[in-house]
Amino acid sequence: MRKLSRGAVFAALLLPAASAAWAAEPPKRVVSMNLCTDELAMLIAAPGQLYSVSYLAADPGSSVLATQAGGYAVNHGLAEEIFLMQPDLVIAGTYTTRSTVTLLRRLGFRVEEFAPENSFDDIRANLKRMGEILGRQQRAAELIAEFNVGLDELAARKAPARTVAFYYANSYTSGSGTLADAIVKASGLVNIGDTLGLAGTTKLPLEMLLIANPDIIADGIDRYDTPALAQENFVHPAYRALPGRKVAVPGKYMICGAPFTLEAARILKDAATDHGGQP
Repeated sequence: MRKLSRGAVFAALLLPAASAAWAAEPPKRVVSMNLCTDELAMLIAAPGQLYSVSYLAADPGSSVLATQAGGYAVNHGLAEEIFLMQPDLVIAGTYTTRSTVTLLRRLGFRVEEFAPENSFDDIRANLKRMGEILGRQQRAAELIAEFNVGLDELAARKAPARTVAFYYANSYTSGSGTLADAIVKASGLVNIGDTLGLAGTTKLPLEMLLIANPDIIADGIDRYDTPALAQENFVHPAYRALPGRKVAVPGKYMICGAPFTLEAARILKDAATDHGGQP
C-alpha cells in the first residue's frame, strides 16, 4: 500500500475544517472566469463581493450586462492572473479551461463549477445555487420570482400557433434539449428543430429548412464584415426566397440562462403576433 506524505495527510485533515469555514462565511473576494457565471454573479453578488469577471462579460455582443462589467477587474481565465488576485472563491463553467481549474484547486483555491443552462429549470437551479454560494439567498429568490412572473406574463399573451426555426452560421439550428427550445416553448411557438426530431445544437441542411418552411426564421443579428463560407447559407437565393419572416434575436439573450433570457421569448412572441401573426 502506498504511503501518504505528511503534507498530504495534513492537507486531508484540514479539508473538513476548510469546507466548514466556506459554508459558514460568505466569500468576500470572488472571481468568475466564465461568461454565464459572470452574469449570474453580477446579478446576485453583494456590492464589493465580486472582484473580477471574464473579458467576455464586457463584450456587448455576448453579454447583457456588458456595461456593469466595466466596474470589475477583467480576467482571461489564466491561472497565474487569478492566483495574483487571491480570491477566496473562484466560479467557473464546467467547460471552462480545465487546466486552469485543476491548477487552481491544486493550489488550494475553492472553485465552484456551474453547468450550462439548457432549460428554465436549469436557470432556476443555477440562480438558487449561486445565491447559496455567495450567501445571497434572498437576492436569488427575488430573481427566481421575477423570472417566474415573466413566464406567467408570456403565457398570458395569446399568440397564433406559428412555427419557428433557429438558423445559425454553418447551417446550425437548435433542437430539443436546448435553452433555445425552451425559449420557443415559452413564446408559445413550435420549434421546427424539435418537430424534425433534432436534438441539441446540430446541422439543419438548407433543403430541410425549405421543406419545413417555418413561419418565422430566427437567424440572429451577427454578420461577418467580409464574405465567409460559414455564412454562405444566408446569401443563398433559396434562403432569401423563403417566405417566413426573418427575425433578429440577439445571441446575448440565449448564450446564458437568467431572467433576461425571457427577452428572446418576447421577441419571438412579438414577431408571431405582429400584423395578426402573419409573417
